[in-house]
Amino acid sequence: MTSKTTPESPLPIRTVLQMVGGWIGRLGTVWVEGQITDLSARGGTVFLTLRDPVANVSARVTAPRGVYEAAVPRPADGARVVIHVKPDFWVNKGSFAFTALEIRPVGVGELLARLERLRQLLAAEGLFNSDRKRRLPFLPGTIGLVCGRESAAERDVLENSRRRWPAVRFKVEQVAVQGPYAVGEVTEALRKLDADASVEVIVIARGGGSLEDLLPFSDETLVRAVAACRTPVVSAIGHEQDSPLLDLVADVRASTPTDAAKKVVPDVGEQLSMVRQLRDRGRRVVSGWLDREMSWLTSVRSRPALADPVRELERRAEQVEALRDRARRSLSGSLDRASDDLTHLRARLVTLSPAATLERGYAIVQHPSGEVVRRAKDVAPGAALTIRLTDDRVNVRAEDAPEDE
Repeated sequence: MTSKTTPESPLPIRTVLQMVGGWIGRLGTVWVEGQITDLSARGGTVFLTLRDPVANVSARVTAPRGVYEAAVPRPADGARVVIHVKPDFWVNKGSFAFTALEIRPVGVGELLARLERLRQLLAAEGLFNSDRKRRLPFLPGTIGLVCGRESAAERDVLENSRRRWPAVRFKVEQVAVQGPYAVGEVTEALRKLDADASVEVIVIARGGGSLEDLLPFSDETLVRAVAACRTPVVSAIGHEQDSPLLDLVADVRASTPTDAAKKVVPDVGEQLSMVRQLRDRGRRVVSGWLDREMSWLTSVRSRPALADPVRELERRAEQVEALRDRARRSLSGSLDRASDDLTHLRARLVTLSPAATLERGYAIVQHPSGEVVRRAKDVAPGAALTIRLTDDRVNVRAEDAPEDE
């Protein structure tokens, strides 16, 4: 029910607070879940703050000492609990709080089941896919380190990194790594380092602990913050057997903080040894190549053409002279044979020539056209004829027609 008020007719504050108390009272009792912080006891009452592990939301809870001590195991700061509460509003102070009717610590089995459900949810979104993983830089100029305050994890990362590469630089963000404030502080430090352009890789390190101690590193808010980072992130939480969800979303998972130092920073001794090995290998390759080339050059220089080039020229000259003489003999022989063939042909032509026949006393009778007269009947009386003799020609005319024999 809403009361209509005006500046001229306001409600007394007691009335408003009573109305608020009535609204809250209608809520009844509820079961709520959260993480205990700021736990304290005074007399027969235990005071605590119940914090939401995902959102930055909390509420005050008061519990009778008997209710608190009835919980087994007895919850402490940072414990996850489920509480049956009744909301209370104190009108005289205008303050709100819950009164605990029953407290039940969340067991390890239930925590593991919740983590498994969250893991499946995030995996379905692709936050753990290998194609999202980025390679670490070979030698980062500056490394961001998120760790506990004056923790062994910080010393392990710094000392092992500087032992491997003395010139390495760090930007260290010391935060709470367990308890109700861990998620917020780690997330804020991560965002700060990710925004720093000089930081090339971020290491989140913490030593070992119980499942409850490592819960902040399976928190959905932190996991999503790591997934959103543009800088490669290395997870170095707990020991080898520990596996918070941060390990799955990080670009590289290290089993321990010491292992993180080994993965992020190369060992200067190993790199120098590798340089020596590569240098020796290169020297052997070049030396082998030079030896092969020298052997080839020695072999080439030992050949007659280079060992005694004048002798080779003389040998070639002798070959040229021999070929020239052979060509001359071949040409001369060919000319002689051709001359003999020509003489024989000339003799045959002379023998078969009409001139030779004429020299033996014969004559050739021809018509003026040059056609040879072969039979007498082919000559008409009075026809002009040419008689060809050995030395000249005589023109005559036929007198009588030929008689048949």
